[in-house]
Amino acid sequence: MRKAVITGLGVVAPGGGLGAKPFWEQITSGRSATRAVTLFDATGYRSRIAGEVDFDPVAAGLSEDQAGRLDRMIQFALVALREALDDSGLVAAPPSPSRTGVSLGTAVGCTMGLESQYATVSRHGRDWLVDHTLAAEQLFDYFVPSSLAREVAWAAGAEGPSTVVSTGCTSGLDAVGHALELIRDGAADIVITGASDAPLSPITYACFDALRATSPDNDDPAGACRPFDRTRNGFALGEGAAVMVLEESGHARRRGAHAYAEFAGFATRCNGYHMTGLSVDGTEMAEAITAAMWQAQVVPDDIDYVNAHGSGTRQNDLHETAAFKRALGRAAHGVPISSIKSMIGHSLGSVGSLEIAACALAVEHGLLPPTANLHEPDPECDLDYIPLVARECRTDVALTVGSGFGGFQSAAVLRRPEV
Repeated sequence: MRKAVITGLGVVAPGGGLGAKPFWEQITSGRSATRAVTLFDATGYRSRIAGEVDFDPVAAGLSEDQAGRLDRMIQFALVALREALDDSGLVAAPPSPSRTGVSLGTAVGCTMGLESQYATVSRHGRDWLVDHTLAAEQLFDYFVPSSLAREVAWAAGAEGPSTVVSTGCTSGLDAVGHALELIRDGAADIVITGASDAPLSPITYACFDALRATSPDNDDPAGACRPFDRTRNGFALGEGAAVMVLEESGHARRRGAHAYAEFAGFATRCNGYHMTGLSVDGTEMAEAITAAMWQAQVVPDDIDYVNAHGSGTRQNDLHETAAFKRALGRAAHGVPISSIKSMIGHSLGSVGSLEIAACALAVEHGLLPPTANLHEPDPECDLDYIPLVARECRTDVALTVGSGFGGFQSAAVLRRPEV
């Protein structure tokens, strides 16, 4: 079976600056980057906090045209792409276009562009019959999520298979899983993969307010997201992107590329019964974990670290805890687990790829990110959820999981690459 390794990383995330290095420093610091929303006036919303990215597209290297034409979500992806290609060494030695694919995830597409355009054509909601003559030329691009893959493929010179995966909050995991399949099937030698989302707009906040899934702790934005804590009351929304170069291992070895980790196994399941509900026993997530481990040819005792979905809701925390126990058995009580959403927020579809990047860096550096704000562990979540401070630990095998509205449950295994 053809193996796939991660040879380049690019990250746009909340915290100390753009790039994989600031991202890693942020999530290993134990400090939360969530704050009061500044991208729009959130007065009157139940939750008014977010993990926002300090982002100037032109200062980040995009053209004036790209800054004016492209949605923020696509801008994130292009900036992350540039870093990933440079990190991989492919800028100096471009790959064969026909053997290079694109597989990207997004949960909500060009939300900010669409909402802005609706406000324009409806005169901020005043007119029921909208005036289409007021619409921007790029409105169609905002409407179709495929614009994300198109822009990235053009920028990367990729002429192989190209797709967008949109499966809610597991999109970022599922897109990389699809990239793995393309490499294993021989359809591509290199796949530009990952995910991007920029959902911080009024419509998103209205939706999550209605669900009461986000934290109302607006007076303490940095401490609002508390996964696995007895006092948790919801997540903080976020935004960002992670783009990585996934490469067939032989191809990477022949060109002398550095590999962060092997993307060794992936599986996804669906609970098939509830839009937002999760089974208490964690069956579907456990099945995804078991299948991903089987594909990676590892057993529970091999797992050195688990990057949890860890959204900060009671339902999710209990579901995950049960799933880890069901899939890992007695080994579940000995493996360190943490949630980086406690520090960067929940960026919906893109967070799964950010979490893959976190696992790859954990394998690279032998350091595990903590769960911020975990001061009062929930006694029902009785596993080793790393609190507050990063932990040194050689990590040969990492497991990362995701859970999404619609019943989606995905899991991936990353492994130290063979020398």
